Amino acid sequence: MNWQEPSDLNNTVQISARRFEESPYVAAYETDQMVRGVYAGRFFPVYNGRDPVEEYWLLRQKAAIFDVPEKPVEITGPDAARFLDKVLSRKVAGLKEGRGLYAIACTPQGGVFMDGILFKLGADRYWYVQADGAFETWLLALSEGFDVSISDPHSRVIQIQGPASMDIMHAASNGKIDDSMKYFQSGFFDLGGQELYVSRTGFTGELGYEIYNLGDATDSPALWKHLMKAGEPHGMVFSSTASMTARRIEAGILGNLTDMDTSTTPFQVGLEPFIDMDKEDFVGRTALLEADRRTCQYGLKCYDAFPGMGSIVLDGDQEVGHLTAGHHSPTLDCGIAYVRFNQPGEWQGRNLTLRLRDGKTHPCEIVALPFVDPERKIVRGI
Repeated sequence: MNWQEPSDLNNTVQISARRFEESPYVAAYETDQMVRGVYAGRFFPVYNGRDPVEEYWLLRQKAAIFDVPEKPVEITGPDAARFLDKVLSRKVAGLKEGRGLYAIACTPQGGVFMDGILFKLGADRYWYVQADGAFETWLLALSEGFDVSISDPHSRVIQIQGPASMDIMHAASNGKIDDSMKYFQSGFFDLGGQELYVSRTGFTGELGYEIYNLGDATDSPALWKHLMKAGEPHGMVFSSTASMTARRIEAGILGNLTDMDTSTTPFQVGLEPFIDMDKEDFVGRTALLEADRRTCQYGLKCYDAFPGMGSIVLDGDQEVGHLTAGHHSPTLDCGIAYVRFNQPGEWQGRNLTLRLRDGKTHPCEIVALPFVDPERKIVRGI
């Protein structure tokens, strides 16, 4: 999901559909032009045959609905909070029901194994909405000695994102969802006569919500129709993630396995605020105590070329970093990318050289992240 460049649409292969989980919503939007990807063992729409830039502006100015593949894992039992405090780098024990928090799971060596959002659904009941990777297996491997149960709730996630999303969710919930529901709050709501779990979160940097079905207990086609009906007066459209990719990079949202992985510490990719080092213990804490806390991850702007993943950043003739993700920003009207430098340093504000995969070089500027809305007012509805 996190590596999507225009050239990827022409670089596809056929795979066995039996190996991966199909979306319960696919019949509502599938076309002959659709290109799909696989993420967290699930199919999702990468491209729907329409102009991604046009849909980007609809996302920014009205609203878009996305069928996304992030996968909730359920953790329940008397030791659930204590177990999650061991696995995750954030403090879990004090999390209130109806709240979510962004949390990272590290390896014993201090590398980033997984990132996602943890929700507390009830007493001793949590969902961790994971990115790509084998996190359920990781939890099972670490669960010895804890009275917990780890399971797949078979929940599929829909995102409604954009400035009109609050009005759409207000209509879809018969007025129950309004501006009193703050960023990272969550709960169960009636949407069209069905109970769904809803959070005010997303992957776009826009005001938005995520709707989690409850597996076979949810009539998913009916839910999709209900949400589309609620969104129609507000100009909401179904969009593939092609329109989401540029926006998530603008917003400085990192992707697991692309922008960070087990070879990088959270500090190296600028995620120190999400590591609670004052916790007594969590997997990776000992290694992180000795780790360099300076970041190696910055933004890059290029005004005359598309800064594709894998391109190299040069300081003179020396290779000093590489791009982990890149796209054209319609808002800034330039190429933007994440650059990971080989070593921490005073990189911000520097004018360096970008060498693309075809060998051509272009001037570039190193900037702070995020590229757009650094005070994150948009997601908070300000």
